[in-house]
Amino acid sequence: MIRDDRFLISRKPYAVDLSTVSGRQHERGDLIAFSGSADVLWFRRQKGVTRACVGTLMLFSHYLPAPLDLADPHAILAADLDGRYGGDCHGRWDGTGYWGAEVPEVQRQHLEILQPMLANYPAIPAGYSGWYTFANGVR
Repeated sequence: MIRDDRFLISRKPYAVDLSTVSGRQHERGDLIAFSGSADVLWFRRQKGVTRACVGTLMLFSHYLPAPLDLADPHAILAADLDGRYGGDCHGRWDGTGYWGAEVPEVQRQHLEILQPMLANYPAIPAGYSGWYTFANGVR
């Protein structure tokens, strides 16, 4: 992944909670396979409406040339990871409506993050590191 302080919604960037970056790896012939995840926030636009999203990003690669330092979230995120599936959205706020969890307490937790996030668009949300995009910018 590539970290950039500039926000370009067309590159589908993610703000990452570094404390949640985790994964495991194993040998795959001469290469290393990695599978992990991170809690993330992101903005997306649909039909002219900007939405703030909270969820999980699956991180993986089947073809890394060397093992990753699993104790270093920056080392994991700097690897050539595949993000073709994008974030798994758990909650979304578009300024007028919420979509996501049905449990009221989880809705409140999401809205505590998403409402100020959308109000401060496109700032990196407090407590998160960003903006991270995948190398080709289209994943």
